[in-house]
Amino acid sequence: MNARETVRSYYDALRAGDPLAPYVADERDGDDPYVKFGVSERLVGSDGIREGLRTQTETTTDWRVTSRELRVTERDHHAWFSDAVAMAWTDAETGRRREFDTRWSGTLVRRDDGWRFVGLHVSTADDF
Repeated sequence: MNARETVRSYYDALRAGDPLAPYVADERDGDDPYVKFGVSERLVGSDGIREGLRTQTETTTDWRVTSRELRVTERDHHAWFSDAVAMAWTDAETGRRREFDTRWSGTLVRRDDGWRFVGLHVSTADDF
């Protein structure tokens, strides 16, 4: 799977409620902790990111993820992407539906087991 396919596969896993943790790379010796910014959270370190993604999967349902402008640049061992994504989900506990127009950007590295995220940023696309 190339980097573009990995991003699309992540979106598919999010929609399906499948585990997202396998998409996150482990830090290597000397790395600062990886960071994932979501609409309302900041997760630090690969273990913290994986735990946050597990909790998200366990507490949400009915995901809609619509990619509108996926752009991916891939090099030998690094890739980066950006996208405009309409997304929505339901809080499994309260039944509250959440919907956002968002901007995504991130960095991936190629590891022995494929492309993995080392950084991910999701923010709302509010007008100012």
